[in-house]
Amino acid sequence: MARRTARPGRTLVVFFLGLAIAFGLVALAGSWKPELGLDLQGGTSIRLTPKGNPTSESLNEARKIIDQRVNGSGVAEAAVTVQGNHYIVVEIPGDSRRDLVDTVKRQAQLRFRLVACDDQDPSRCQPSTGTTTPQDPTAPQTGTGTGVTAPASPTAGDTTAPSDAASPSGTSNRAGVSYADTTSPSPTESAGPSDSASATPTDGATAPSDAGTPTGVPTTPSPEGGPDVADPLKWIDAPNQEAIAAYNAFTCPQDGTPVNVEDDPKKPLVTCEWDAVTKTAQKYLLSASMIEGNQLDSASAQIPQNAVGYVVSIDFNGDGTSAFSKISEALVCPSGTVPPCKQFAVVLDGQVISAPTMNSLITNGQAQIEGNFTQASAKSLATSLKYGALPVSFSDFSVETVGPSLAGDQLNAGITAGIVGLLLVMIYCLIYYRGLGIVVIGSLLVAGASTYAMVLLLSKTANFTLTLPGIAGLIVAVGITADSFIVYFERIRDEMRDGKSMRVAVEAGWIRARATCLAADTVSLLAALVLYIFAAGVVRGFAFALGLSTLIDLVVFFWFTKPLVSLFAKLRFYNGGGRLSGLSAATLGVDKIAPDRPRVPASTRSTQEGTV
Repeated sequence: MARRTARPGRTLVVFFLGLAIAFGLVALAGSWKPELGLDLQGGTSIRLTPKGNPTSESLNEARKIIDQRVNGSGVAEAAVTVQGNHYIVVEIPGDSRRDLVDTVKRQAQLRFRLVACDDQDPSRCQPSTGTTTPQDPTAPQTGTGTGVTAPASPTAGDTTAPSDAASPSGTSNRAGVSYADTTSPSPTESAGPSDSASATPTDGATAPSDAGTPTGVPTTPSPEGGPDVADPLKWIDAPNQEAIAAYNAFTCPQDGTPVNVEDDPKKPLVTCEWDAVTKTAQKYLLSASMIEGNQLDSASAQIPQNAVGYVVSIDFNGDGTSAFSKISEALVCPSGTVPPCKQFAVVLDGQVISAPTMNSLITNGQAQIEGNFTQASAKSLATSLKYGALPVSFSDFSVETVGPSLAGDQLNAGITAGIVGLLLVMIYCLIYYRGLGIVVIGSLLVAGASTYAMVLLLSKTANFTLTLPGIAGLIVAVGITADSFIVYFERIRDEMRDGKSMRVAVEAGWIRARATCLAADTVSLLAALVLYIFAAGVVRGFAFALGLSTLIDLVVFFWFTKPLVSLFAKLRFYNGGGRLSGLSAATLGVDKIAPDRPRVPASTRSTQEGTV
């Protein structure tokens, strides 16, 4: 069978097309400057002061969770430390990373509760005859309407919730959350509330408070729930008088300030939902928790099919799915049902973010938290839910801007060192390899352009920040790239010393050099991978940069260097042993260069052999 003919020209065209696409994506991203790390540009420092006297184990666990939140990809270069065995300090590169600041401050305590009554349907929360209920004279008067109309199936295009990821709210028609079931619904016996609701213990505080609550605001305690509190489905039909009194006495702040309430999962909760569009707050009396955040399997930010807005998709585990099915069976409110329909509330850090009705029977445990999310706010909320709630509560958050830990001249010195090193490698290769040095220069320039494009793209997509150790990793990779050229060129020269023409030597030398370079780059990649997995902080940035540069070296070596040398092998200046080609007889130490013999097509070769 005839051997497939190599097409180096086509390979080069495809390579440059890929490079052009990369820079096209950079242009679409709109940023031609990489994100710099904390040591080079400064950033934001957050000091978290815990409530009470938490143990060192709890603080370390909280530090790990926060580190996963802000630096889950390992390349954002955020530093999370415990100081004085009492504070957690988070330093985030850049002065505009409000999304990461919100991610750090969020307690991320997610709970699903049932709605007993709210401002639009207060009928079940009227004080009983003869009962004195404390009233706040400044509390807004609630209406006595029949409640809300059951909404149509919610869609991802709902844009009536605020964009703040810490406290996105639903709308007045409860269209803030949608649920999808891909299986045929069938009522099943589910775990009871006591099986699924489980409190997350905290050190120094009985329940977490909202991370955004201003310091000094007193915490409103949770009311007692009476004898039926452990059965939320029964309790919401007849709330106990103590909970009703607490609801009527509570006033929601009308300026959007987060409420500071005790979020005890085993007790009812009086809290609020803030609508940033209408600038109004709605008050709720909620049951004890039926589903806890630790019953989530996963959380992710995504754009659903046929939608344009971001949602946060969550999947429950087995216990959570059973509890959610039980809620669905009890609260289902099909289209056409006379309102008001029963509702449940999604509560994040003590504040309602959505209170939808259940429009169909759901049994697969999948949900979408919808709102006017941006990409950053959706990812922030999903990250907080994914890595779980913090084991400690915090009473104070001190946020300040910090300057770079390294002087600006050190950044300039690092960049200068890289440029000088690159120039020295180019000059050396030109002197030693002469004409072949053009391949070295071209390959290094292409590798540099590819690296820059990838750094810019990763800065936008993976929060990659460039620190001084990262720059060092990129500089070290220059030597790895140069090693590939040296191995290949020396193999070519050895083959030509054995009497082969350059055209033949290029292919024979490639087979041997390819295996050697793959082995060397594999060792470099393994070293970078081990550093990335087991190291922390800026060392992971160094490992990531080293691994990235090594992969780019392989791409350039296979799809640029080799095809370019194959093209040069067709030129008389190289295959004829030109004096400045680097492949002359004097340079190789031989009497003469083997003449180039153009490759004879297979059909012609067969004819010639038959004639003989």
